[in-house]
Amino acid sequence: MVKKKTKNPRQFGARYGMRLRRRWQEIEEKQRRYHECPTCKRLAVKRIASGIWGCRRCGAKFTGGAYVPTTGMMKTVEKALRRVGGGDVTV
Repeated sequence: MVKKKTKNPRQFGARYGMRLRRRWQEIEEKQRRYHECPTCKRLAVKRIASGIWGCRRCGAKFTGGAYVPTTGMMKTVEKALRRVGGGDVTV
């Protein structure tokens, strides 16, 4: 039997409302899963601290969002830089 790493939102009981507990669970699941490394392209990136991410395969450390390594604004900036400068751009 596989045990989930994410906590159950029922731990809060009847407090805070269903909408907030559901949102908390979604964020928790996104934060705890493996993400793609920008350098080696493997699913090996885990959160070290708030906004700090590290690849367990190649050892690369980089900054990103608090709960996910790439934020919406980050994607927008990369898209704009690619359009202006062309080529592969990593922010």
